[in-house]
Amino acid sequence: MEVATSNNLDSSKELFSGFSKLDRTNRLRRLQQMGALTREEAEFLLEGAQLNPELAEHFIENVIGYFQIPLGVTANFIIDGRSVVVPMAVEETSIIAAASKTAKWINEYGEIITEIIGQNIIGQIQIAKVKDLVVLEKYLHENKKVLIGMANTDVAHGLKSRGGGVNDIQLRFIERADGSGMAVLHVFVNVVDAMGANIVNQICQYLKNPIEAATGETVTMCILSNLVDSKLTRAKIVLRGLDSELIDKIAEASYFAQLDPYRAATNNKGVLNGIDPILISTGNDWRAVEAGIHAYAARNGRYESITQWKVKNNELVGLFEAPIIVGVVGGMTRLHPQAKISLKMMNVTTAERLSRICAAVGLTQNLGALRALTTVGIIEGHMKLHIRNLTLGAGATENERPYVQKRLEEILELTKRITASQANEVLKEFRRRRAMTSNEGEIQL
Repeated sequence: MEVATSNNLDSSKELFSGFSKLDRTNRLRRLQQMGALTREEAEFLLEGAQLNPELAEHFIENVIGYFQIPLGVTANFIIDGRSVVVPMAVEETSIIAAASKTAKWINEYGEIITEIIGQNIIGQIQIAKVKDLVVLEKYLHENKKVLIGMANTDVAHGLKSRGGGVNDIQLRFIERADGSGMAVLHVFVNVVDAMGANIVNQICQYLKNPIEAATGETVTMCILSNLVDSKLTRAKIVLRGLDSELIDKIAEASYFAQLDPYRAATNNKGVLNGIDPILISTGNDWRAVEAGIHAYAARNGRYESITQWKVKNNELVGLFEAPIIVGVVGGMTRLHPQAKISLKMMNVTTAERLSRICAAVGLTQNLGALRALTTVGIIEGHMKLHIRNLTLGAGATENERPYVQKRLEEILELTKRITASQANEVLKEFRRRRAMTSNEGEIQL
């Protein structure tokens, strides 16, 4: 669901008020009121989103069933002036709560702005040991337009008709350890709203034959690259009116991740806590996106943070910039019922819009983590939510959970840590006391 008018933004804020306190049925009703779900879609989710195993046979081999991950929605997101319901498929307890809480905080003090820089993804045609780089370079210079035209006519005609297609071919030279050289042709393709792996691989494979025939070189590999520095997604958050000590702390925490790869790895994982669940919920290749983001983070010769938070004119300004190559047509995105529902909930019709939402949520997730780390600490917020998992893991029944959770929260407050063994002990204590007082009525929680 996306809306741009102030009336609709106000309505969205009202409908998200108290959203986390509702039961599942009423959350689905609220999403219907927002227009994010139809009644049929809400009923499908309410009934457990049961999928036919035969559908899975079309996705992978040796199917034995489904592994379900909880699907939730983040509240309070306004991205580029539009209210967005963001579905997230994730198992980690604190992610959706942190994203929703931080998004609400951003709405009070600033805004989220996104953009796309560039339009092409990259295919690679490798010549492992180039015989004559000068001849290859001359051939490409003289025949580039011909090769692009052939590829667009014979392979990428569908992309071309939708405004995409092959746009450029560039030659790179890589020196080998043995003193010889490797040549790599980068084929730049606008894949429009597809993720593009299959079509780019086909284009590169197609170009192999004319290149070999004309140059006498031997092409050794044709494959898409997931390091797409030719198409980047940028998200920016600007916050005003915050306590100066807080914004200095967040900026300093960000600087730590920029300087230290050990911290950068955890920082970037936190960003991906916001991005991966959206990719999974929409049937996108989250592994490819992760590989591209991590490779981009190391582009300067060492692994760095993909986010930066700085203080500018008493404002806190956060920036995310990295490749997020996604698709909204073909494959899992159009075959899996929940993936289709997820795209519809966001009113996403283009790959670029999905990419921008991912970047915005990733940067928001990063802000929430830095705020927690520099104030209450990561334990308090994360472990409070983790208590639910510990309570379930201990085997508490529905009636026992309120007592166990409350007692674990008290222990956390005192010791700043909580373990599964403590959850087991608390449950045992509760059951022992209940057995002893069974004739005196219910234990008061």
